[in-house]
Amino acid sequence: MWDLISNLQLGLSVAGSLKNAGLCFLGCLIGTLIGVLPGVGPIATIAMLLPLTFGLDPVGALIMLAGIYYGAQYGGSTTAILVNIPGEATAVVTVLDGHQMAKQGRAGIALGIAAIGSFIAGTIATVIIAAAAKPLTTLALMFGPADYFALMVLGLMFAVVLARGSVPKAIAMILLGILLSVVGTDIETGEERLTFGWMEVADGIDFAVIAMGMFGFAEILRNLENKEARAVVSGEIGRLLPNMADLKVSLAPILRGTGIGSLLGFLPGNGAVLGPFASYSVEKKIAADPSRFGQGAIEGVAGPESANNAGAQTAFIPLLTLGIPPNAVMALMIGAMTIHGIVPGPQIITKQPELFWGMIASMWIGNLMLLIINLPLIGIWVKLLQVPYRLMFPAIIIFCCIGIYSINNSPTEVVLTAAFALFGYTLIKLGFEAAPLLLGFVLGKLMEEKLRQAMVISRGSLWTFMERPVSLTLLALTLVILVVSALPAISKRRETVFTE
Repeated sequence: MWDLISNLQLGLSVAGSLKNAGLCFLGCLIGTLIGVLPGVGPIATIAMLLPLTFGLDPVGALIMLAGIYYGAQYGGSTTAILVNIPGEATAVVTVLDGHQMAKQGRAGIALGIAAIGSFIAGTIATVIIAAAAKPLTTLALMFGPADYFALMVLGLMFAVVLARGSVPKAIAMILLGILLSVVGTDIETGEERLTFGWMEVADGIDFAVIAMGMFGFAEILRNLENKEARAVVSGEIGRLLPNMADLKVSLAPILRGTGIGSLLGFLPGNGAVLGPFASYSVEKKIAADPSRFGQGAIEGVAGPESANNAGAQTAFIPLLTLGIPPNAVMALMIGAMTIHGIVPGPQIITKQPELFWGMIASMWIGNLMLLIINLPLIGIWVKLLQVPYRLMFPAIIIFCCIGIYSINNSPTEVVLTAAFALFGYTLIKLGFEAAPLLLGFVLGKLMEEKLRQAMVISRGSLWTFMERPVSLTLLALTLVILVVSALPAISKRRETVFTE
């Protein structure tokens, strides 16, 4: 207990410094802005801003990027409530009751309870991360290369099951991501792989090129083809602070949503996205009058928004303790760590405690900042919602091009980013999801490294995966998930859930 308190004090001293607190504030502000403006999202934003972090120290860079991530969760609810358009994928459920509350003249109450619920959930999730970090890190240090490889295979299988669209398409995207990860020169043999004699990719494809192309540029192309129809709620926003009756009704949904979101957040794949949906389903089932949901029930805002923010933060648990990203945003965070020379995994907590505990402490500080800065700025966000997207995208494209060029001062990488943008846009049109590809790309290099280590230790014997209880259990679980997801009844139910 005393160790935890001293570690949190260390984290607060790191995150509370003037520079890091400023970067946290900047990240939260940018994240909220991105969440408010429909069509960009945290993945594209982090991909775009990645080059700007190169001049920062690793702790400050990661604190700012984390602030963008959970700041976007806050901002997405503003758009969902006021415009009936979710600014972020996890805010989809908030639309159902939040916008109805706004139409009834209770927009301020909906925004207020979303902010309060998110703050409570974020605070509890931060405590969970701090408490779970040490035991999970100790467990991870006991893993051998074979166990790590099996864990990453399991993580990719979760990504398949939790990805929107068909299972074969998700598997194809993961395999393509792994294939792209091996492009370049083999570190051990010095042989070039899949370069086709093109020297520009002899060192491999840069992570930022794929991320910015597949998520930044491709997202812009996708949004430009959609006609803009933003109907901002007219009339007064009203008071932002809920009364005691609203708080009393919302407290239990907030706590339940926090528990559900925290549990689903660290699941590999994209469990954080499922948190708000699961919370909404639970609240509707246990409600005395389920017919209120969809008509402006405050529980339909409080529960999902709490699950949303809790899941966004517990998604950092597998990233910080195991070095394995549970979703596409965490894959970008691993990319940022790699760029700054940080090896993701359990060694961070022992070798770089300032980074580890500073990140955790910054999450609580960031949640407090979001609560303070969001509610007073509602008027500004409403004005921004009226800016046409067609006026914003040229600036976004120019900003992206400057960012990608600044990485290696290479015009070729700008062209390559544009090629991945067209490829990503084509995938979207064909019904493929790009997130599994990014997960496959990030984990591909780690999987190859662990597989080689396991083969060297076992002198080339694949039985090493069967002999170790942990790797055998993980691989068996992977096989069970694959078989179950392929069953017609489960497959049909899965499609129904994603459609809803």
